Amino acid sequence: MPELPEVESVRRQLAPELAGRRVASVWWDPHPEQRFSDVALLEGRRVEDVTRRGKYLVCPLDEDLELVLHLGMTGSFSFGPPDPYARARFGLDDGRELVFRDPRRFGRVSVVEAGDYAAIPTLAALGPEPLSDDFDVDAFAAALRRSNAPVKAALLGQRLVAGVGNIYADEALWRTRIHPTSRRVGRDRARVLHAAIREVLTEAIEREGTTFRDYQMVNGESGRNAPFLSAYGQEGMPCPRCGTAMRKTVVAQRGTTYCPRCQRP
Repeated sequence: MPELPEVESVRRQLAPELAGRRVASVWWDPHPEQRFSDVALLEGRRVEDVTRRGKYLVCPLDEDLELVLHLGMTGSFSFGPPDPYARARFGLDDGRELVFRDPRRFGRVSVVEAGDYAAIPTLAALGPEPLSDDFDVDAFAAALRRSNAPVKAALLGQRLVAGVGNIYADEALWRTRIHPTSRRVGRDRARVLHAAIREVLTEAIEREGTTFRDYQMVNGESGRNAPFLSAYGQEGMPCPRCGTAMRKTVVAQRGTTYCPRCQRP
């Protein structure tokens, strides 16, 4: 599933193309119906901007509405003719058509009143943005102390920090030598983890995200971060730090790769 760096890379390409444009027509495939809500309200609206909250794209519209988009596991946007996996098409006032492609149908397209995310509880409950001043290191450390969950599960829960998923949780934990199942992360290690989260996300954004199969940007290009991964997906490979073979386990129902020597429980 695309995480913060991938969504941010898409946002940076969509924003200059959509900001100030009016949506002249809308088509969508309502299956599964609960992932498309009030899409018809988009027709005739002007897109004021394209912003991001965690893994969501949030587009302010005129008349105090917002378009909320989520890529799901396989979603992508492009300007061009639709294909068999097109789930929504947005005709713009300049004659172009933005196509939302989503083979596995886990993406979301919703129009809501500005700031009203009652119908999207995962968006309403997001924690602080990791690259903003709201991501306070002391508050993060305190939240980890209160949590009884494995540290990786806590990161994936999106309440401690928004936008961190499987890839970048593995990377940040490897950098800080913290075992992903650890339930005791003291203040000093929390401070180091806080910095590592910011580092791995910033570096991935600079490389426009991580592509393994489905993720691509609006221009059709892939992210360039995959060759720089140290932990995620590296099962059986030598740890870049100590040479020990990386191992894989499951945390919070997600495949999790770590170094058994550097990251001791």
